[in-house]
Amino acid sequence: MRKKKSNVPDGRRPVTMKQVAELAGVHVSTVSRALNPATEAMVVPEAVAKVVKAAQTLGYRFDPVAASLRTGRSRLVGILLPDIATNVFAPILAGATERLSGLGYSALVGYVGSENQVQQEFVGGLIARRVDGLILATVTREDPLVSFCIKENLPTVLVNRAERETRLSAVVSDDARGMQLAVDHLVQLGHERIAHIAGPTEHSTGFLRRHGFMQAMASHGLSRAMPPCEVATNYTREAGAHASSKLLKENQEITAIVAANDLLALGAYDVVRERGMRCPRDISIVGHNDMPLVDMVDPPLTTVRINPKEMGREAAELLRQAIETPTKEPRTVVLPPKLIVRGSTSAPRKFEKSESSSRPGRSRKAQAPLKQERSV
Repeated sequence: MRKKKSNVPDGRRPVTMKQVAELAGVHVSTVSRALNPATEAMVVPEAVAKVVKAAQTLGYRFDPVAASLRTGRSRLVGILLPDIATNVFAPILAGATERLSGLGYSALVGYVGSENQVQQEFVGGLIARRVDGLILATVTREDPLVSFCIKENLPTVLVNRAERETRLSAVVSDDARGMQLAVDHLVQLGHERIAHIAGPTEHSTGFLRRHGFMQAMASHGLSRAMPPCEVATNYTREAGAHASSKLLKENQEITAIVAANDLLALGAYDVVRERGMRCPRDISIVGHNDMPLVDMVDPPLTTVRINPKEMGREAAELLRQAIETPTKEPRTVVLPPKLIVRGSTSAPRKFEKSESSSRPGRSRKAQAPLKQERSV
């Protein structure tokens, strides 16, 4: 009597999608859709369960190379970051990879710094590996890498930073609104002599936050004399300290500083201590980004909170659209920031005295720095 042929392979050959389909009792195309996170929703749950069970029984493994030959797509996406050590780009990466995984993509991540030649060489390597698209967190306001990607017809999306002109879709925070929130808060406390530590102006974040700061000062009638501003060479604590030292040396009358990011603000903390001053008693300081642990410094930092993880998710979704519809017009998604008030801001000392003297019975304690975090 002939032995009935088993659907389970003997292990000498790789399991095929056809074998999975035969064991599950479905068509091969159903197996393809059921095992692809991007198309799984097109298959009824009962059929998905059958396919998954059959694949597990047979030990089936998805072959990305074979799939790429069939579909012309690798399901690979490149992500370029200038620096993973910062507390902005790490959550951007987490959000992007989380969303990409749900769409059936894998990510190839490169930490490429700011050298354009290095970036282009890395992207050239990704193109050779047939990536379906790119997410760039590295761009300057006029970036040659963007021109390179457009020339290569490679679907690409920008995140956190954008170009001066909209050539590609991008996801950014509302930098101008963030500065308006910071200046509004300080003005409400009674500050008028407010200075700004700007980020590098070749990046949209530095340029737009500086522009937003100047607009916010003008909205309160505080721009008749140009508000003091020092441009930091990069977004580091050391650069923030250097800029703050120059600001305080040349503008001894300032009572508050708005920094373009939290590291720059922490550099300002260092200089304030070195000069024998206290924050916020002598000078209030506001940061930007709300990176982890700034609520643990002394005093806890008042800052503008952005949502880098959501930026990453949105960038992945925009890239999916760019891959599936290459002719789609580029668009910019702008996420709203939020002011987080902590202990590094309070009323300026002269304002406290004049207010307390004009209101008998009001104690100085009422003007103490805010210690409880609140969002505005």
